[in-house]
This record gives sequence, structure tokens and C-alpha cells, in this order.
Amino acid sequence: MNRYLQAAQEIARQAGDLLLDEFQKSHKFEYKGGVEIVTAADRRSEEFIVERLRTFFPPHAIIGEEGGERATESDYCWYVDPLDGTTNFAHGYPLFAVSMALVRSGEILVGVVHDPVRAETFYAVRGEGAWLNQKRIQVSATEQLSESLLATGFNAQQRNRGTNIHYYNRFNLLTHGVRRDGSAALDLCYVACGRFDGFWEFNLKSWDTAAGTLVAREAGGLVTDLKGLPYRLGDVELAASNGRIHPTMQEVFAEVSEQAARAPAS
Repeated sequence: MNRYLQAAQEIARQAGDLLLDEFQKSHKFEYKGGVEIVTAADRRSEEFIVERLRTFFPPHAIIGEEGGERATESDYCWYVDPLDGTTNFAHGYPLFAVSMALVRSGEILVGVVHDPVRAETFYAVRGEGAWLNQKRIQVSATEQLSESLLATGFNAQQRNRGTNIHYYNRFNLLTHGVRRDGSAALDLCYVACGRFDGFWEFNLKSWDTAAGTLVAREAGGLVTDLKGLPYRLGDVELAASNGRIHPTMQEVFAEVSEQAARAPAS
């Protein structure tokens, strides 16, 4: 696993350097799927990562957000988000990351999330704990939802549907606040190191969540669906926390869902 981890860290940092170089230039972007943004930096970063992974690990499969996929017979598959936080990047907002995870038969083995702006690399190997740069990290010790800081995100294509705005409103009243930073990978890592006490989001893709999920779990966090079942790659809903506030978060999810179900259709 150390060989995989070292390669992923090296590749993620080099891709981060590429992104930083692009970030200094004009932030031109185009749309994919109506309102979802993609930039030249997404594509350049993914092309670089895929090429390096093919060099390091020729048998491995690769699934990338921008289509840089490689199907093989291997049980090992890399999930790659070359620029998590594209909208932030495109608007000059300095919060984005490279996310890479190695998965075998649905089990996340290695996860790396690199924030090039802050030179922060979060990483984990299954069963060996989670780290930020050279320092081991743990989730927060916050016991009460009322004392917590949470994060969420809104899918660009589904902001007019679903109940997440209702969850957002309710949690905003019950906590110290809810942040929407625009990078699920970093949100999960921020839960892992205690900057956030909890995070939830809907309709995330496996490349958004794989690395951050492992980092959060290895830091002592809990990552489930909204009902408390273990999160699996590809699930449509995700809730992460320090574990201590998780039961209360689930109660709020259930309460808001029930209220939404009873509300008359508009």
C-alpha cells in the first residue's frame, strides 16, 4: 500500500502544481450538462494524472470525472477527480483540490486529497490512520449538535429539486452554522481533521467521495447514508461526522424528510 500511497501523493501534488499555474491565468470555462462548469484545467489535470497512473500501474483500471477512463481486467481501480471545486476555480475562489483513491472490489484502500493553494495533502491507507502532511489527524470531540459547525453542498443540476435546502435551513438554526465551500473532497477531509464536525450532500459521484471517505473514516469519523447505513461508493446520499453528533444528525434528517413528505405539492 505504501507504494500506491507514495505514487498517489506525488501525482496529486504535481497535478496541483499544474492547477496553480492555470489558476494564475484567466479563468475561462464552458458548460457541460446545462449549468455544470468544466475548465481546460480539469482536462489538463486529468490527462496528466491518467498518463502517470498508466505509467506507474499499467494493469489498473481508471475512472476519471472528465472521461479519462481506462477499463481493464484488474480488481484495482483508481477514482480520479482532477479538480474538485471547479466552480470555485473558474471564479477565482481559491478553494479546490485534486482527489485520488485506489479501490479494490468496492473497498477503498488508499486516498489522497491535495489542496495546492494551502499546500495541504490529506491522505490515508486503510487500517493505518489519516494524516495531514506529516501530522496524524483525528475528528473533533464535539458532543452536541448545538456546538458544531457543519458543511453541505448543492448539486449544480438539481438545486431546484429535492429537500436539501430544508436540511440546510434546519441545521443552520441548530448549529454554529453550515458552510458551503464547494469541494466535497475537502469537506470530508475537514471533518477528518476537526475543522467541521459534520457534512452531508446528495448525488455525489464516486470520484468526489472515495478519497475523502477513507480519510474521514481513518480519522475516526463515521460516513453513512442519511439513515445511518455505511456509505458505499455510488450511493446517492452521504452523511459524515465525528460520530458523536451522528445520531442527532440522523434525527434531523428524519424530521425534515417527514415534514417535506407531508407538505402540500406546489
